[in-house]
Amino acid sequence: MKPSVIFAGTPDFAAAALNAIVAAGFDVPLVLTQPDRPSGRGLKLQPSAVKKTALAHGLTVIQPTTLKTTEAQVMLREQNADVMVVAAYGLLLPQAVLDIPRYGCLNIHASLLPRWRGAAPIQRAIEAGDQKTGVCIMQMDAGLDTGAVISQHIYTIGTDETAAEVHDALMYLGANAIVADLQQINQLQPIAQSETGATYAHKLSKAEAQINWTRPAIEIARKIRAFNPVPGAWTIWQDKPLKIWRAQVTSHTGVPGTVLHSNEHELIIACGSGALSIEEIQKAGSKTMPVAAFQTGNNLQQGTVLTSVETNA
Repeated sequence: MKPSVIFAGTPDFAAAALNAIVAAGFDVPLVLTQPDRPSGRGLKLQPSAVKKTALAHGLTVIQPTTLKTTEAQVMLREQNADVMVVAAYGLLLPQAVLDIPRYGCLNIHASLLPRWRGAAPIQRAIEAGDQKTGVCIMQMDAGLDTGAVISQHIYTIGTDETAAEVHDALMYLGANAIVADLQQINQLQPIAQSETGATYAHKLSKAEAQINWTRPAIEIARKIRAFNPVPGAWTIWQDKPLKIWRAQVTSHTGVPGTVLHSNEHELIIACGSGALSIEEIQKAGSKTMPVAAFQTGNNLQQGTVLTSVETNA
């Protein structure tokens, strides 16, 4: 008999897992997700991807602001569920909640634990130059991504892959992985994590997305990939942010931040070692475009020096 599953998650990454769990025929008596958030130009309240998915399947959805209340915990107990699956939920699960399901709470985490515990494992793996990442299904405990690992699924990061592209690959890898583990929940054998090699994936910030042109080109290229699509790696041109979305490392050399070559098809910028050939770029108030389209309508000339400081700030 298949276990009944409470599901907790919020963004697309979690919605894919919920879809897979429902498609596999598991009973999902309750779905938890973050409260609706204002979004778009009108800042209208928008439901999460998980809420949309749950409602499309006719599932019961609740959106508590905390799971520490007696009311929330009573509701969870009333489901008499076998297991709770958590994926990018965004709320802390107190020990009282972790103890409710018969088989505890399983988390879908987008890294090869213990490497990259925390909020931004995909981005930090790319930024650090990791060649491999993946998905772990983890038995949750009171720590931050410190629980025993049930299964591990490796993914090789492509040399040009962005965080968005790796996210989508791991989203489906995780969805398939959790279904496979739920189907053999009676036979799972969690393995305790080692603290050796543990790293923490801090949240991303706009400030750290600024490009320091004195760094090596290969390092900057990784940052550009890691911060695509959010928050976007940026520099300053004409006192306004200029976002760079895709770039390739070249062997050109010059003063860091200087445009070494500029024509209708090419834009090469010097770094601390090597240089970057820009492929996709976006100036303030405009849309992302290939460098050829950008060069047609802009005058980013050879010899221009890009900075990381807004001079009119």
